Amino acid sequence: MEYRTYKDTDCRPSLLGMGCMRLPKTEDGKIDRERAFQLIDRAFQGGITYFDVANPYHDGNAEPFIGEALSRYPRDSFTLATKMPAWKVETLDDVKALFEGQLEKCRVDYFDFYLCHALDREYFDKQERLGIYEYLAEKKKQGYIRRLGFSFHDTPEVLREICEAHPWDFAQLQINYLDWTAQRAKEQYEILEEYGLPCVVMEPVRGGALAKLCEPAEAVLKAAAPERSIASWAIRFAASLPNVMTVLSGMTVPEQLEDNLATMSPFEPLSDAERAALAKALEIDRQAQRIPCTGCRYCMPCPFGVDIPGLFKAYNECAIDRMPGRFLKKAAPIPASAHPDQCRACGKCAAACPQHIDIPGKMAELKALEEKLRRDQ
Repeated sequence: MEYRTYKDTDCRPSLLGMGCMRLPKTEDGKIDRERAFQLIDRAFQGGITYFDVANPYHDGNAEPFIGEALSRYPRDSFTLATKMPAWKVETLDDVKALFEGQLEKCRVDYFDFYLCHALDREYFDKQERLGIYEYLAEKKKQGYIRRLGFSFHDTPEVLREICEAHPWDFAQLQINYLDWTAQRAKEQYEILEEYGLPCVVMEPVRGGALAKLCEPAEAVLKAAAPERSIASWAIRFAASLPNVMTVLSGMTVPEQLEDNLATMSPFEPLSDAERAALAKALEIDRQAQRIPCTGCRYCMPCPFGVDIPGLFKAYNECAIDRMPGRFLKKAAPIPASAHPDQCRACGKCAAACPQHIDIPGKMAELKALEEKLRRDQ
């Protein structure tokens, strides 16, 4: 495992970090404790020391689980990151209670990395209004936070304003080879370089979307490196950026973990020839026209019961194969009460979506697709 030094300190987090938003689950949707413990233990054995969690993950159950899992290891053997969700607080007293609860749930006396969660224009304004940064900065002075940063989902213009506002220690960006230009991730990354802020990468495989490309695109990558997985190209793209400190991956099954460990042990940056192959594969895959959903589930629950991430996943699987006519079959396991025709376009989901997807608009398209496919049956 490769480790990258945080600035000029003795803090050396692992280049591969464990994102804890997609831990294995039981059939009833709860964290599968046995499988999740095994995953955490194997991550440690493989050299992962950076663990990233957040208050909303797994319906609030991720922090206490990770606290229990990590409490079995010496405190100086891992770095822990969690976050302050502006959308869950309305007063500074709420902020204080939530932060103190996080220390208790995570069973730690301090957080190595602490982030203001998913900042965009709206949440940054709310943070400033409530004085969240000032409160957290005081907690840093008191030793409860070692490094204070933010995760981000908005335009480069907003990012620059946030960087200017406070003396941050680091930032977390969504970076992958699809969003490098599609969501202006390159500009965002360069802004962090300008401000001297180490970058933590989230969604390097875009919620798993870049683990499988359309067949012609995959053929290009397999020809360039037959022994490498498709997902490894996305991980290596992010890790090849020099200002990246840690690349987070939300690993759910042992196969994903083992593949990522193999990719990072030892890590080999992309060569010029590989970059050219990746650019060619991306251009081919763009024609699949997938919905840019990462499966984060911030849009859920839908007030009308629509399974938004499930439907988007079903459609994207069809898009990859260039067979939208299979959507009915792919979406068949989803109950009828959760299909696109139940959408009432209330807009709650779109307001919560970090990818800024027009979810009601996409649901209308999927509804029309379902109706067409049923007529053609």
